[in-house]
Amino acid sequence: MIGKPSAALLLLVFSAASAQAHAFESPSPPRYTFAVVRERIPMRDGITLAVTLYMPRGAPRGTHFPALLNYLPYRKDDDEAQSQYGMFSYFARRGFVGAAVDIRGFGASSGAPPDREYSAEERHDGEQVIAWLARQPWSNGKVGMLGISWGGFNSIQMAMRNPPALKAILAVAATERLYREDVHYIDGIVHIDEFELTMDLGQGRSGAPDYSLAPDIIAPRMNSKPWSLTYLEHQRDGAFWHRPERPLSSIHVPCFLIGGLHDGYRDSIPRMLERVHAPVKAWIGPWNHGWPSDSDYGPLYDWRSQAVRWFDYWLKGRNTGVMADPRLMIYLQHGYPPGPQDQTIPGVWRAYDHWPPRGTRRERLYLQPDHALRGAASKSGRDELRYVPSAGAEAGIFWWGDLQPDMRPFDAYSLVYDTRPLSSDTAIMGLPRVTLYAAADAPLADWVARVEDVGPDGRVTLVTGAALNGAQRKSRAHPKSLKPGKLYRLSFDLHLASYVFPKGHRIRLAISNAMWPTLWPTPYAMDTTVKLGGQRASWLDLPRVPLTGNAPPKSLLLPPTPVERPADISGGGFDWPGSYQVMRNENGQARVRWQGGYSVHYPWGTFHDAEKLTYTIDDAHPADARDVGDITNIQHVGAHTLEWHGHLSVRSDLHDFFYRYTRTLLEDGKVVISRTWKKTIPRDHQ
Repeated sequence: MIGKPSAALLLLVFSAASAQAHAFESPSPPRYTFAVVRERIPMRDGITLAVTLYMPRGAPRGTHFPALLNYLPYRKDDDEAQSQYGMFSYFARRGFVGAAVDIRGFGASSGAPPDREYSAEERHDGEQVIAWLARQPWSNGKVGMLGISWGGFNSIQMAMRNPPALKAILAVAATERLYREDVHYIDGIVHIDEFELTMDLGQGRSGAPDYSLAPDIIAPRMNSKPWSLTYLEHQRDGAFWHRPERPLSSIHVPCFLIGGLHDGYRDSIPRMLERVHAPVKAWIGPWNHGWPSDSDYGPLYDWRSQAVRWFDYWLKGRNTGVMADPRLMIYLQHGYPPGPQDQTIPGVWRAYDHWPPRGTRRERLYLQPDHALRGAASKSGRDELRYVPSAGAEAGIFWWGDLQPDMRPFDAYSLVYDTRPLSSDTAIMGLPRVTLYAAADAPLADWVARVEDVGPDGRVTLVTGAALNGAQRKSRAHPKSLKPGKLYRLSFDLHLASYVFPKGHRIRLAISNAMWPTLWPTPYAMDTTVKLGGQRASWLDLPRVPLTGNAPPKSLLLPPTPVERPADISGGGFDWPGSYQVMRNENGQARVRWQGGYSVHYPWGTFHDAEKLTYTIDDAHPADARDVGDITNIQHVGAHTLEWHGHLSVRSDLHDFFYRYTRTLLEDGKVVISRTWKKTIPRDHQ
């Protein structure tokens, strides 16, 4: 029998714990002013990259600082000027040199735009930038990288290469998988949205504030091949998509990862927790494609103070206690009504040091002939679904991110299977998995599976989902046509979910063959069949977790703090999600129109952006789909007006995509340069 611990032993334990707690250092305080300095970084091939340095001021002579790099094509001197200033002013005041760098061929950097995102030139340049920052006279030789979206992608890719001076990264809303999870082929299926408009036109713009029209500067940019064409030429997974990637196990750089449960890039975090051998910390919150402090959905939190603790530890050698924090903090969302409006999502935070969370168990629910979901397979049955190519139009353009409207209009074109009303709250956390035994009477079909929360009032909230290109059922790199009428086993993961279905609600699995206009429709009119029960039952696996668990320290979840803004810039902020309209007629023809834009006022003039996308489909003729996009960038510079126009048209028939893109630059209403690309591209199992 073990007796009670003595008072002396308890005092010893308490004293040791107290001493350990007090051994942690406070994060670097805001003790400095800062100056904004613009320089150029020479590359080995002679081009130079533009860098804006946010330099701490007021330190004793001989003080050396680490650098924090944000490496983007998004134009640090105009489009990103406000956000870069707001981010790096915070870190500069705390003893970090912020470095905002335009990739080659964009913004103020010289050279022609690369032939793709995350090109070999971009990666090689990034390594040279890191080395340059580490050897500056103000540097302590240590560099960190941070960024959201493209900046997060680049941070992960640089960490895969382990350049000697790179000591830690912070990647937000990013993934290492470029084919299935980036915006060009969502779940392996063609996707076109406003990103193509902005990037294809962005290749042609010269740098602020002079916006030079010199032929040696503007011609390489305006004549650079639009990336949307390049991506449409690579419709299957393979070497093209994997060139920027290396195995996650190759990362030896410590990683702080932040993801959103309403962002399309969230699946990378569970993979990195499992496969990266370097230290990993992760936050997964109820956010969309934004920082935790400025997402469209809350609750919102300050991330910058935690970033300082992270980079203090790895770049300054200050033991801030960050490595004693939970390895993973994830928000367990509680049921909320559907709707895309900004809102605070109810839920609780959970802390884990292991992924999947301990206590996770898989619950299998079988699809039933009476459209129920139950824990046991039924006798053999089957359901048939008529392919409606325009299904999903009312749900909007999304990539398994953002809050969505009520799913009932989408479910009307789907097979749906529901549990009984739940007798208690039911929590899931992880990647659900769907296994379908399905057939189509056409050589190509997609299957879209969605897990939804059905409230007692009938409203339906999207929880998660994913799509499978049927031709990619065994391999995304080597797709094979379906044999019409043949039954196939289709098994695929849905995207990361963390959600509590409330008592009295029902869990729904919805299955469709389209999610338009998010996914390009398959070209054949058809019926599909799902097998139910018997030896070839179809099912949904849910990652169930306990409702209770450890909460992270409240000290990690602080409210957002004010962000410094440059005094001479106003406006900005893309009006996402913009205006979205669905038009249907009695003949089965559908049209979706999206519009958005913004304006910014700079010391040198005013910038206006206007964008529009129009998608059309005829349910009776799904091969003949079309997407037309237009974008205009107007820059007033002194007495002159520069206009960049981009026009994108992609349409298809049974066998081909027909691509056309025109990029035009005008000065004071007169054409300076215009270039058109036109190509017929065979459909490759799309």
